Amino acid sequence: MNIPLPCGLSPTRLGGWLPKDPRYAGNWIRKLKKAVVQRPCKLVEPILEFQDMVYSDPVLYANVSMMFSEAHFREKFTPLGWESEVKDFDEFLQLLNAIMTTAPECFYTNTPGGEQPAGLIGFPINALLDWPMATTAGYDVFSNSLVNQQFKKILNYWSSYLVTPESRYVLVQDDPAEQTIPWLGDTVRSWIVQVANSAVGEGSIGPFTSFEQIFQSTPQDPYYGFASWDDFFTRKFVDGVRPISEPGDDNVIVNACESAPYALVPNVRTSAQFWLKDQAYSLENMLNWDEFTPQFVGGTVYQAFLSALSYHRWHSPVNGTIVKAYVVNGSYYLENLYQSFLNNDPDPTSPNNSQGFLTAVATRALIFIEADNPAIGLMCVMHVGMAEVSSCDITVKPGDHVKKGDQLGMFHFGGSTYCLFFRPGVSLEFYLYGQTPGPQAGTNIRVNTAIAKCLVKA
Repeated sequence: MNIPLPCGLSPTRLGGWLPKDPRYAGNWIRKLKKAVVQRPCKLVEPILEFQDMVYSDPVLYANVSMMFSEAHFREKFTPLGWESEVKDFDEFLQLLNAIMTTAPECFYTNTPGGEQPAGLIGFPINALLDWPMATTAGYDVFSNSLVNQQFKKILNYWSSYLVTPESRYVLVQDDPAEQTIPWLGDTVRSWIVQVANSAVGEGSIGPFTSFEQIFQSTPQDPYYGFASWDDFFTRKFVDGVRPISEPGDDNVIVNACESAPYALVPNVRTSAQFWLKDQAYSLENMLNWDEFTPQFVGGTVYQAFLSALSYHRWHSPVNGTIVKAYVVNGSYYLENLYQSFLNNDPDPTSPNNSQGFLTAVATRALIFIEADNPAIGLMCVMHVGMAEVSSCDITVKPGDHVKKGDQLGMFHFGGSTYCLFFRPGVSLEFYLYGQTPGPQAGTNIRVNTAIAKCLVKA
């Protein structure tokens, strides 16, 4: 089932976090450059620290300089028909600094025939790094643990702004001169409603035709009752919009996130060369060498991706007890080398075509659940942060008993991908509602709807 997505979303821009045409992102970067010239600001502390770190390390500085230079001039060697807008490291720092006091915009471009939505800039920092991270030098830069530690500080600094009332301006800002439209305007709300109503799953979700019928909000308020950009981003469904499939049947496993299927892989190995082109799953890397890793060797992994206009909270797929829950710090802007300029057809959507690879290297939350159903037993839910996702927020703790559909946590400030892990011997039938897992699967399966059934009775 393929339902056209709004705002220029397409399977080639997985989830629609950036416009499918890189020229639109270039337009947005040029607008940001203009703002920097008009309103120059001193670099904030974590960006100053990053600047000092790069300048003080000759090898790192050479790699950083090279990745921007290579990205900018790569048009000469590949049929991209486009050049990276960010010319060098110093310009990047100025643009990054400007983002620290802005919230993600819904951006459009003027085209012949009228104003057409070009896409979201849901990942503004990723827009700056889209091609630099696709270079060989970029791979070296973003696999550097010190660089990732500093980006964590930068993203945390930005997140402190995104939880303030000041960040709400993008919810109502309607400025054709700046090529922005409000998230809470009629146009974008209609896109959000369309994405929510086009999600597939068991049963009927009812005649939910308006934003306020689907999401908890206060439409009488100019900001619909949202206290910040993050409050809007982590908005909750109205009770009953996403009913739980078979809450009393422990054999039924429900979808933990509102998401589209990306992969379904049996017989997963302990260790695999996940950095190669096929991005095989490597359990010990994915699960951070956790003591429970051996229990999943030879088992099954299901992976799905979240879209920019969707719901971003996580829910329990089973009735069970939380055994362990923690966040693994990892990379933020690393992509698989085989999806980069080493490939004759490089990924123009970094890092979307690297989602299998990211399960082993990106910042991620691991939640181990002992299902009440002994035929399922220990399972794991893993939520993977991509790019700007600076917080994988776990809201349960070991010892908690959860029911299917109970909240486990949420993504803040951006979107990502998630995985379910099952042990070998757990016999499962998956329900993907007519979709084949992969980047071409563009339709969400509703959160809390049946995603699989254990074929061995409890």
